[in-house]
Amino acid sequence: MASKPKIKIVDDTELRQEIEKNTDLISQVNLAKWAINVAKHVLPYLEKEFSDNEKIANGFKFNELWQKGEATVHQVRQAGYKVHEAAREYKSETAKAAARSVGQAVGVDHMRGHAMMATDYAIITINLAFNNDMYKITKEREWQLQELNKYDKGEISR
Repeated sequence: MASKPKIKIVDDTELRQEIEKNTDLISQVNLAKWAINVAKHVLPYLEKEFSDNEKIANGFKFNELWQKGEATVHQVRQAGYKVHEAAREYKSETAKAAARSVGQAVGVDHMRGHAMMATDYAIITINLAFNNDMYKITKEREWQLQELNKYDKGEISR
């Protein structure tokens, strides 16, 4: 059974449920790779305010090292905390949401549920950037599902 988002969100709930159902079908490493891609997809909304944030870059770096077995969960969690710290520093709510998407994606190394939170924050980013435009929201969810299906079908390996 699909969960309800833990944050208030205007969303395409059917697509969200389909995405969540499919996240159970892939490995945690591939789930992390997918969540990182989702976060990177909304990164331009963050970069409008701050294009070169080392905390964000390190979050990606440590998660990607963990995916290869070259970083510990503790190291990744510490990098994730720094990403959330950066999110609090942004002035724009859109940039904050995009940074929170990154922070959640980084956290997939220790808890699979962070992947859906990363997608939800990506949707919040779209909500804020496009005034809750359901067309844009659905397009983002369709893209997320399409990307997830690449991992599900084995098109992208460890």
